[in-house]
Amino acid sequence: MLPPMVGRESLGVLLRNRPFVFYLGTTATSSVGGAMLNAALAWQVYDMTGSPLPLGFLGVARFVPNFVLSFIGGALADTRDRRVIVGISQLVPLAVAAVLGILTATETITLGAIYFSSAITGIAAAFQGPAQTALLPQIVPPTSFQRSVTLNTMVRKLSGVFGPFVAGLILAIAGVAPAYFGRMALMLLGLVFLASIRVDASTNPRAQLSLKLIKEGLDFMWGHRPVLGAMTLDLLAETFGSAEALLPIYAKDVLGVGAVGFGLLNSARAVGGLAMSAVLTAIPPVVSSGRVLVLTVVCFGLATVAFGLSTWFPLSLVLYALIAAIDQVSVVLRQNIIQLGTPDALRGRVNSVNQVFVGSSGYLGEMESGVVAAWTGSAQFAVVSGGFGCLAAAVLLAALIPSLWRYRLALQTPRAEEPITPQPL
Repeated sequence: MLPPMVGRESLGVLLRNRPFVFYLGTTATSSVGGAMLNAALAWQVYDMTGSPLPLGFLGVARFVPNFVLSFIGGALADTRDRRVIVGISQLVPLAVAAVLGILTATETITLGAIYFSSAITGIAAAFQGPAQTALLPQIVPPTSFQRSVTLNTMVRKLSGVFGPFVAGLILAIAGVAPAYFGRMALMLLGLVFLASIRVDASTNPRAQLSLKLIKEGLDFMWGHRPVLGAMTLDLLAETFGSAEALLPIYAKDVLGVGAVGFGLLNSARAVGGLAMSAVLTAIPPVVSSGRVLVLTVVCFGLATVAFGLSTWFPLSLVLYALIAAIDQVSVVLRQNIIQLGTPDALRGRVNSVNQVFVGSSGYLGEMESGVVAAWTGSAQFAVVSGGFGCLAAAVLLAALIPSLWRYRLALQTPRAEEPITPQPL
């Protein structure tokens, strides 16, 4: 039997929690808008340059500020009202979308403006991510936390189905500028949802921002090797196994399906993740989560190799959805290890480290894919070799951190006052 802390309240009770429903609304608008923005940026950059390398630099422009500032963002989330941090952070991509839309509509857009806008978006994400993740435990009771995380992930995946597909249609029918303006409208709606969230003022963090806070978070990470190993495994898997940056090339040159096919490929990933999320809500938690996490990354690498070799669009859609389904298992297992193993007082800082590993891995993956594709002249070689790199990373990390392979889920979040005991390799 599961402990009383885990998943005892029904879904109906959770959905009657108005702040949580508004939180889901914020997740939905942010996810759809973000997917639209990323698709428009990638399509526009490749249309302007015709080269895979600039697509890789697009990821780097977001990665560098996100990496540098995420630790500060996590510490800030443990000292200030997290709703305010999220709201201010969302104003930034709203303004970026407006500027990009105007520059595109007036035909004055440049690569420099796109890269600068991506960097600004990366700065905002460094503060929004930890604060938004750490806000969730403030608006749902502990008995609903695991279910709320799964449902929030499902909403994010469902939103991802519509975002890329709608972006593909807008790009094909109306062009790039309307896609940016659509992102603006969604961000405004998201701010309305965010403003409607109410939390108990006594739960807001009250600590003072300092370097000591950042060090405490890093010390916790180093003392809990399975948590650190889970994040590192995701970093390596996404860096080597990500094919997202090369999707415009696949749509145009490998599969020959154009902008609509590009949108469908993006949506297939969201569909696969959503389907697996639904499955995961219907089965008991995976107790041997460390072992299953490593094996899941192995399957992720194999599916990536198969996608890289495919030149038939229907098969590519299925394989890309499969990649997303496998990745969703990894997401849930990693979140279980991190969220259920972290004291509430450290959530912002630990989530900031997780954001560096997870978010930055995507940016590094874009760079790795773009550089290898440009160096070899083959997008397919970049994806296939990345899949094999993912396999090697899983085997290597399981050997270096055997405690990750042996990790079993405790299914209960430690309290802030509980001692933090370092775990051996």
